[in-house]
Amino acid sequence: MSNSAEFTYDLSEMLPFEGLSSLRPGTSVLVTGPTMAGKDRLLYDVLGDGVSQNEAGIVVTTDGDGGESVDMVRSKAETADDSLLSAIDCRAQSDREETERDDGSCVYSVSSPSEFTSIGIGITDAFSRAEEANVTRGRLALTSLSTMVRYADQKTVFKFCHVLSQRLNSAGFIGLFTLNSDAHDEQTISVIKQAFDANIEIREVDGEKQGRVLGLGSQPTEWRPLS
Repeated sequence: MSNSAEFTYDLSEMLPFEGLSSLRPGTSVLVTGPTMAGKDRLLYDVLGDGVSQNEAGIVVTTDGDGGESVDMVRSKAETADDSLLSAIDCRAQSDREETERDDGSCVYSVSSPSEFTSIGIGITDAFSRAEEANVTRGRLALTSLSTMVRYADQKTVFKFCHVLSQRLNSAGFIGLFTLNSDAHDEQTISVIKQAFDANIEIREVDGEKQGRVLGLGSQPTEWRPLS
């Protein structure tokens, strides 16, 4: 698959912020916020929106079940071609095992969130499935980098994210990654942020979830309520 400048990705329906209505292929976005702030739900919403538009959807889950993650994306989609849905399950008991489910979706098993080579192979297989289906657009979600940081040092996770960003660019996909801001020190967060094109910050004020975007303009956007 090759990158194309003829289209962009529009995330403004889920995230009404300046700059998110026309993301170029290859853009990688880090979503940060406290634990249980709704970051994962946001990523599933974004993937479900893409699948509804016949884009490929790839979930890399480091702390959940791959099949359940695929089902969650499907539940967010108005329509879905299950053959375009893939998950890389990083908490499986087996390693490098690919399972095609009855609905046509695929789950690739990896034994640990620190098995970066195996995770990369699973993502490559998901890209190949899309290419074989003549699908040139897609969205990848990784939840959560915080789990990876518990298994590997911050520099190793940064390198993984940097390489994956390059592969997203080659495929013409976009990627969104979550990180729990209350689980790491500022230095760790600062190092990992450098691997991404933009950052969506989420916070909660008086029971209301709010978000803002950094990196897509000269200044951060204003904080706005998130539904």
